[in-house]
Amino acid sequence: MIVWVNGAFGAGKTSACREMVRLLPGSLLFDPDTLGPVLRAARPDTEPAGFPESPAWRRLAAESAATLAAEADGPVLVPATLLRQEHRDEIFGSLAGRGLPVHHIVLDPVETILRARIATREDVPGDPEATAELRRRAREALPAYLTARGWLAGDARMVDNGVLTPRQTAERIADLVRSGAARCPIVRSEGGDGDTVAAAVLLFDDRDRVLLVDPAYKPDWEFPGGVVDCGESPTAAGIREVAEELGLRLHPEELRLLAVDWEPGAGRGRGGLRLVYDGGRLGPSQVLRLRLPAGELRDWHFATLREAADMLPPARMRRLVAALQARADGGLRYLEGGRPAARGAASTR
Repeated sequence: MIVWVNGAFGAGKTSACREMVRLLPGSLLFDPDTLGPVLRAARPDTEPAGFPESPAWRRLAAESAATLAAEADGPVLVPATLLRQEHRDEIFGSLAGRGLPVHHIVLDPVETILRARIATREDVPGDPEATAELRRRAREALPAYLTARGWLAGDARMVDNGVLTPRQTAERIADLVRSGAARCPIVRSEGGDGDTVAAAVLLFDDRDRVLLVDPAYKPDWEFPGGVVDCGESPTAAGIREVAEELGLRLHPEELRLLAVDWEPGAGRGRGGLRLVYDGGRLGPSQVLRLRLPAGELRDWHFATLREAADMLPPARMRRLVAALQARADGGLRYLEGGRPAARGAASTR
């Protein structure tokens, strides 16, 4: 189990987590700030306040927390500021993909209290210049927290610890963890390490814009669809996923295969075959009936090809372009990494 304690600089995250170690048996405290020296040794130009902007920091934070969770008898407590939703998606999705439940708490004292704490904090005892620099960075980062507070309030349990001691704050967080009230409803669990077969279904509106969905467990948008279960056909998987993700009922005869793409694995991400189907156009009444599963998908959007290029990672965008070409000419594309794999394999009629 991971307990991620979020909040602005000066909110009291680390102090509360230190107290929680005494309250939750078997728990471990992991502060991702300890990754800073590793990153600065490799990249001396890295700013401490910019660590979450670093893909390496996000991967190391998730991997380290997961490794400690495998060895801990209790929860791993992570005091760290995450203010961008896509960073939250990436890290929490990676943890959920390892089967780890994530509890998300935000310490949220009022702004006046935050500013007062920043003005009096002494992060580097005996070094007034270093302390002054840390206070300056904390003040500069405060507007970003206030901006992010809107999405944080919808994602996490907010705890106003403005008048609470660190011990009282820890007790409040521990109660939330025990009750499960702060657990993120991420329903992704990959399991295993082998390649997979996945089916995606492209759905269109009356302007031929393609429907994309925004998963809560990864930073990029996706096509409706998912991994094929054992003993399940790809077509049946595509129909099942569309029903689960969007509340739409499709039939096998309504789907046409557009593209087959072999996707190489990367890091912990698994590769395998990705089948893309044309699910047809949705009428206005169907669009009004679209329903998203809580905790798995955050939003849907009909995107033009130009919009999709900003929403999808490059390989998935190449897959979409090939699938749209097959839809236009009635063919079928075989791809590897989103690109035609061999002469004569680009279009089959």
